[in-house]
Amino acid sequence: MLEKIKETAGFIRSKVNNIPKTAIILGTGLGELVNHIDITDVLEYKNIPNFPVSTVEGHSGKLIFGKLGNKRVMAMQGRFHFYEGYNMQQVTFPVRVMKELGITTLFVSNAAGGMNPEFKIGDIMIITDHINLFPEHPLRGKNYDELGPRFPDMSEAYSHRLINDALKVAKEKNIKVQQGVYIGTQGPTFETPAEYRYFHRIGGDAVGMSTVPEVIVANHSGMEVFAISVITDLGGIEGMEQEKVSHEEVQKAAAAAQPKMTEIMKGLINEFKE
Repeated sequence: MLEKIKETAGFIRSKVNNIPKTAIILGTGLGELVNHIDITDVLEYKNIPNFPVSTVEGHSGKLIFGKLGNKRVMAMQGRFHFYEGYNMQQVTFPVRVMKELGITTLFVSNAAGGMNPEFKIGDIMIITDHINLFPEHPLRGKNYDELGPRFPDMSEAYSHRLINDALKVAKEKNIKVQQGVYIGTQGPTFETPAEYRYFHRIGGDAVGMSTVPEVIVANHSGMEVFAISVITDLGGIEGMEQEKVSHEEVQKAAAAAQPKMTEIMKGLINEFKE
C-alpha cells in the first residue's frame, strides 16, 4: 500500500505544479462547486495510477486543481463508496494520497437523510460528530507508522475551529444551518422507517453512505477535517409518514441546496488559516 500511495502521489506531482494544502471531497449533487474554482489542472481518475473509478451517477471522477477565491485547492469530483464493492483501503486511498501530497485540511460534503424533527428537506447540516456503523473499519489490518498511530484519537474528528468559522460565515451570509451527528452506513438501500427511528434514538441526526471512512483516515493522517451534509429526505419522524425516496430525488434536493452550500464552503475555505 505504501508503494502504491507514493507511486500515485508521484504521478500527480509530475502533472501538477504547486500542490495545495487544502482538499475538498464533493458529494452527490454537490459537484457544482467546481464552477467557482479557477481551474489550472484536471486529472481523470481513470488516468491516475492505482485510483479506483467511481461508478455512481452524479460522481464524475476527476481530480481538479485551482484557486477557490484566494486559496489553492484540490477537489475530488466524485468519491468512492463501500457499497460499490470497493474495500475500505480503496475507498480511502485518495485521502492517503492527499496526505502524501502534503494536504493538511480536508473539507467533505455529502447528501444525507434526516431524522431530526427540527430538520427540513434542503437544510444544510454541519457535522459535529459521527457514529460509524460500517461493517468494515478503514484502519483494520496492519498499521503503518508512516501513515498514523495504531490507535488514533477521535475526540475531535471534526474540527471545532472550522465548525465555529463555518457558523460565522453562515451568519454573515444569512444562511440558516443545522448542526448534528452523522451516521455512516454501508448502503446501498435507503433506510426503513424502523432504521431511521433506531438511528435517531442512538444519537443520529442524519444518515448517509459515505464520509465516515474518509474522515477516520484523515484523522489517522493528522488532517484537520470539516464536513457538511445537505438533508435530501426525511424519515422516522414521529407523526410524519415517510415518503418513498430515490437517487434522482436525492440529487434534485441536493442540487437545490447547492447555492447555500457553495457560499458556506467558499467563505469558510477563504477565511480559515492553514
